[in-house]
Amino acid sequence: MTTTRPESVEPAAFQALITAFGADRLRRNEILAPYTTFKIGGPADLFFEAQTADELATAVRIAREYEIPFFLLGMGANILIGDGGFRGLVIHNGARQIRVDQKAGRIWTESGVIIYPDLIQLAVEHGLSGLEHYVGIPSTVGGALWQNLHFLSPPPERERTMFIEEVVYEAEILTQENERRTVGVEYFNFGYDYSILHDRADVVLTATFQLEPGDKERMRYIMEENLAWRRERHPPLDTEPSAGSIFKKIEGIGAGRLIDQCGLKGLRIGGAEITKRHANIMINRGGATASDVRALIAYVQKTVQKETGYYLQPEISFIGEFLPLTEIEPIRAEDQIEQKA
Repeated sequence: MTTTRPESVEPAAFQALITAFGADRLRRNEILAPYTTFKIGGPADLFFEAQTADELATAVRIAREYEIPFFLLGMGANILIGDGGFRGLVIHNGARQIRVDQKAGRIWTESGVIIYPDLIQLAVEHGLSGLEHYVGIPSTVGGALWQNLHFLSPPPERERTMFIEEVVYEAEILTQENERRTVGVEYFNFGYDYSILHDRADVVLTATFQLEPGDKERMRYIMEENLAWRRERHPPLDTEPSAGSIFKKIEGIGAGRLIDQCGLKGLRIGGAEITKRHANIMINRGGATASDVRALIAYVQKTVQKETGYYLQPEISFIGEFLPLTEIEPIRAEDQIEQKA
């Protein structure tokens, strides 16, 4: 609860938020690290958790109307929040209602619903197929539509990339013009790692998925195989927090291949380390700061460009206020272990 207004929020805007939600729903100086998969990030001046799609729409409308700097936070994957935190309002999407229409084969969800396990497990329990391919990917429904969530599936052949757009029926959005609209899948203009949400400030409030009757055992097999496949290639988030892939592909060449070619796996600055599981993923070894990560990113960019001629563009988004880069030379993870010994 807070009744103290942060400087980044004007008095009228602050009062509008209190009137809409009550002072007890607003939090000052909330540390954002726990809300991200990287476990990195400083305090938000003001923090609000929307518990329904209506609350989400209201919070965004107030922020827009009063020109409050704001950021919409889901699971906090694919982002790096600065150590200085966020000057303005962070709206955490906790809208997680779900309804199943078994007869129509559809599931309606609010956009804060967690794709796995919440949504996928529910679909499988009801014998509805189409979502099981995306197990293990940290995302809310809103994030899945924003990025057109995808996975190489089904096992064992893994012949093609499957996209969430294939099962999206419709969605309710708050447009950048502050209108609530229901739109079909074609509105999103989905592509690889892309939707129209990258270019328009629309906010997904709810989504409806069109699924097909499926064999539960087959769906569980796909889930188990896909989870095993990810475990071999991605660090576990509970013990090795990460933001996912750091850099974009270049002309069809995987960034991880270029980084590995330069022998950078296992390199570390402060608490940030390039995992040996996947050269394009950096992990938080404990106590990592955004300054550590940015310093490691800069070192990788410089090295890869020098040795291969390619310049790597970050794929993650940088949110908030960043402090100067960590100014220490990178070391190998095993070298640090030897020094401690």
